[in-house]
Amino acid sequence: MNKINFKYQLNEIPSFQELILFGLQWLVITIPSLIIIGKVVAGLHFDLSFAQTIYVQKVFFVSAVTLLVQIYWGHGLPLIVGPSSVLLVGIISSQGSSIDSIYSSIMVGGLVLAVLGMTGLFGYLKALFTPRVVAATLILIAFTMTPMITNLITTTSQGSNGFFNIVFALSLIFCLFIANKYVIGIWKLTLTLWGIVIGTLIYNFFFPVEIAGNLGYELFSTFFSNLTVNITLEPGMIISFLICFLALAINDLGSMQSVNELINPENKEKRITRGITITGLGNILAGFFGVIGTVNFSLSPGVIVSTRCASKYTLVPTGLGLLLLSFFPKAIAFMGTIPSVVIGSVLVYIMCSQIAAGLLVAYNAMGEFTFEHGLAMGLSLMLSIIISFLSPEVLNSFPTILRPILGNGFVMGVVSVLIMEHLIFKKSK
Repeated sequence: MNKINFKYQLNEIPSFQELILFGLQWLVITIPSLIIIGKVVAGLHFDLSFAQTIYVQKVFFVSAVTLLVQIYWGHGLPLIVGPSSVLLVGIISSQGSSIDSIYSSIMVGGLVLAVLGMTGLFGYLKALFTPRVVAATLILIAFTMTPMITNLITTTSQGSNGFFNIVFALSLIFCLFIANKYVIGIWKLTLTLWGIVIGTLIYNFFFPVEIAGNLGYELFSTFFSNLTVNITLEPGMIISFLICFLALAINDLGSMQSVNELINPENKEKRITRGITITGLGNILAGFFGVIGTVNFSLSPGVIVSTRCASKYTLVPTGLGLLLLSFFPKAIAFMGTIPSVVIGSVLVYIMCSQIAAGLLVAYNAMGEFTFEHGLAMGLSLMLSIIISFLSPEVLNSFPTILRPILGNGFVMGVVSVLIMEHLIFKKSK
């Protein structure tokens, strides 16, 4: 029996008005992650704003398709889908490689994940991710993004300077945490959106951003003529992203399990198997389109509880809305005018939540937190930080085939915590 008295159960369809309102609410919650991560990755690949807009269009399209397929043929749960922060770390750490090799590796990772899901072999890999491995992985994501976040905050626009950006970022971050303490319900769930909107308005008050150029975009256009990814298989890059996909799969699994426990649907295991499979197929699609792959987001249970609505059909308008937006470059370009310092500040807030989640896992799931636990996690965190801040000159001295592995702070952090957990500090049965 459900402990929560839901207004609408999983397979119930709300009235048309409520369906649209619930769908818009999910849409508002989903868009910030697509804009933030999409814009960050697009900025890593392209200098021209036109190319960046096309990239974000494709992120919206892939997320929309994956979401709709998950609802009808995947896990069938009220879970939102968006770009994976684990793959963001992988892409950031692979900037010395070609775009083709990066997204070919994402396609391979998606294929492996889909096969593991369809065959049931994924269950054997779950044993590798003990609570402290999961905790370290969550924290590693935040730590290895530090160089990129620093660059976002310190990048100055016309007329601004580094000191102002630092002060502005600190002010916005503390305001987000203060708001997080006092706001409740939908306001808390959409806090990152309001942080982006208000932060952008305030920053533009001091340093206005020229948005007239966005008016040059067509109102409606497709992006299917800009599929430029050629299959390029680099062994080191593939291994690096396969490790990232292990972490992505555990994130995906945790999101589905949390909703399963909340609404207690039928066929829980089959839902997880189908969900993992569709996540893999969605990443194949993302790699084919040359964009970052997707994952089921773990914040969904909070939305379900606050709205008392567990209907999966409320996400159909959300998916259709994302699909519609993906063909409107003018709207995407307008959303892309968010100052980089605002994106960096919001990412700090999000990554602090990531660290908090990791610490909760570390202290709650393991019962007694011992000195050995700290050593296992500490080495992985130290290695990830050191490698993430290595200079390009040092990274270029690594063997080419090993550079995507040894030069990726996140990958080396995960590998080291697995070694510490399952070899050095392995507990006897």
